[in-house]
Amino acid sequence: MPALVLLGAQWGDEGKGKATDLLGGSVDYVVRYQGGNNAGHTVVVGDQKYALHLLPSGILSPGCTPVIGNGVVVDPSVLLSELSGLNERGVDTSKLLISGNAHIITPYNVTVDKVTERFLGKRKIGTTGRGIGPTYSDKINRVGIRVQDLYDESILTQKVEAALDIKNQVLTKLYNRRAIAVGQVVEELLGYAAQIEQYVADTVLVLNQALDEDKVVLFEGGQGTLLDIDHGTYPFVTSSNPTAGGACTGAGVGPTKISRVIGILKAYTTRVGAGPFPTELFDEDGEALRRIGGERGVTTGRDRRCGWFDAVIARYATRVNGLTDFFLTKLDVLTGWEQIPVCVAYEIDGKRVEELPYSQSDFHHAKPVYENLPGWSEDITKAKSFSDLPKNAQSYVKALEEMSGAPISAIGVGPGRDETIEINSFI
Repeated sequence: MPALVLLGAQWGDEGKGKATDLLGGSVDYVVRYQGGNNAGHTVVVGDQKYALHLLPSGILSPGCTPVIGNGVVVDPSVLLSELSGLNERGVDTSKLLISGNAHIITPYNVTVDKVTERFLGKRKIGTTGRGIGPTYSDKINRVGIRVQDLYDESILTQKVEAALDIKNQVLTKLYNRRAIAVGQVVEELLGYAAQIEQYVADTVLVLNQALDEDKVVLFEGGQGTLLDIDHGTYPFVTSSNPTAGGACTGAGVGPTKISRVIGILKAYTTRVGAGPFPTELFDEDGEALRRIGGERGVTTGRDRRCGWFDAVIARYATRVNGLTDFFLTKLDVLTGWEQIPVCVAYEIDGKRVEELPYSQSDFHHAKPVYENLPGWSEDITKAKSFSDLPKNAQSYVKALEEMSGAPISAIGVGPGRDETIEINSFI
């Protein structure tokens, strides 16, 4: 019953797509269990680069069945556009499965997201404006539209009416926007029904049967641990659970079926959007990390905020996810620094703190306590084994492993599929 969870151990953008793709040839199913098209994965296969937003990275691996679980929110127009783009490039997308219980991002969810963020002004959260948060709000408020509702016009109409009853009041009276017509929304959503019907399935049944048959299932989280709605830097978080527990609820499998939890960890730290970031750099080093690492959001197109590695965050991710392994990415980006600072603790109100503070105020005022590690200048992109790395690069990896609390089982030394050092097999 080999079920693996693979997730981001920082604020997202750690390179989950590369890690999932690396494992894709060895797994039977790859499952997205939360988030929507606010997450982006870049996968490089040979000389081809693929930017995925909603689809599981496993869709690029022949023989692997990609699954969009019930915990995901789906924008049908984005889904169809992404499928079309892959089909045009010769990628077989016919094996995709979509949970009938996944919620639909409607046009009014996108509208509400955008106007609300503008209304907040300086207090904005930094959402992607793609309707993710409002869709999850509708889900929790029990006025959401699910994929299966596209196949019953009467139910769909009733649900859209119920959702817009309040939203139109808010749009017209608070935001001075035009009301949204129920019929227009229903017509647009019904137009997607036939186009995606071939993919809709009872994915909970499919996945549990696969596990019972000893198939290998990989659960792929979007975003990262520090963006989790419960365990992240609230309120500057996403609206779902990218942490390991979200795999169970977002895919419909029990926790006893999870055999391994792999955290993706960048060799430095980045985040997109607003919120506290203790190791953020505003100098030439920060700009160099951004430039060398190509740190621009796959989905948002925004420059990522860059900083040194934060071991406090890594330890926290190990704890809340029960991580069994780390996949360290982008080690090659650090080539060329004589000294590489690593945040080993925080200073808060004059006191040294080695674990992530639960208080939002304390975390906001946390100052990084750095330990400098010796750097390296040798090109590491051709390294095939750990021993091929320069001694200082080896020492850096070992230091991060000791500080983070879980073994580093793979290391990314370049963007390509084959530019990875595998220390311990994940499967």
